[in-house]
Amino acid sequence: MSAAGALAAAAAPLPAVAARHAVPPALTRRLGRVEYLPTWRAMQRFTEERTAATPDELWLLEHPPVFTLGANASRAHLIAPGDIPVVQIDRGGQVTYHGPGQLVVYPLIDLKRSGLGIRDFVAALERAVIDLAAEFGVAAEGRRSAPGVYVAGEKLASVGVRVRRNGSYHGLALNVALDLEPFSRINPCGYQGLRMTQLAALGGPRSVSECADALEPHLRRALGLPAAGG
Repeated sequence: MSAAGALAAAAAPLPAVAARHAVPPALTRRLGRVEYLPTWRAMQRFTEERTAATPDELWLLEHPPVFTLGANASRAHLIAPGDIPVVQIDRGGQVTYHGPGQLVVYPLIDLKRSGLGIRDFVAALERAVIDLAAEFGVAAEGRRSAPGVYVAGEKLASVGVRVRRNGSYHGLALNVALDLEPFSRINPCGYQGLRMTQLAALGGPRSVSECADALEPHLRRALGLPAAGG
């Protein structure tokens, strides 16, 4: 199936199960490299159409180069975007960059059903990355004042989410092995001079697919989702 076909399929929630049956386990979709705008619209559509009985989904993917601005972000943090598209969207936070070599995770989770508050949800996404980094001997940490995951003061992963009708969308961007130069064209996440890092430079996975394989179990554990196939 093409990336566009996979994205179209992902946008349609699985049929709701009868109330007397348990909700099926969360589904993981590997979408490959997909354009930002249709992916965002697909997340919105999924969230709008889901019901209390719709299974949660984890979308793992890459985007072509794009800068995204949060709903209330300041364009002052766009220093010199050049030929990279800029899209203003409906998540929280300021400006960030997505591009090939970065693993993007969109957890489409019913937070009411999961029992997670928004702060706990963000902390769970951060914990998954911290645990993944520890697998490769890398000491990473979150910051209460500035969501994301950091290694020695440099940012490894960014987190920005939106919740509508109890459903989360947007999510996590983890730098794996990408050209970090575009981050110099912005104030990443609204912080002037913030330096970025990536797993490949820290002894971790060097491909997005390898990173996705390694991260998924940590994501499921942190979010309280059954293991894939379990």
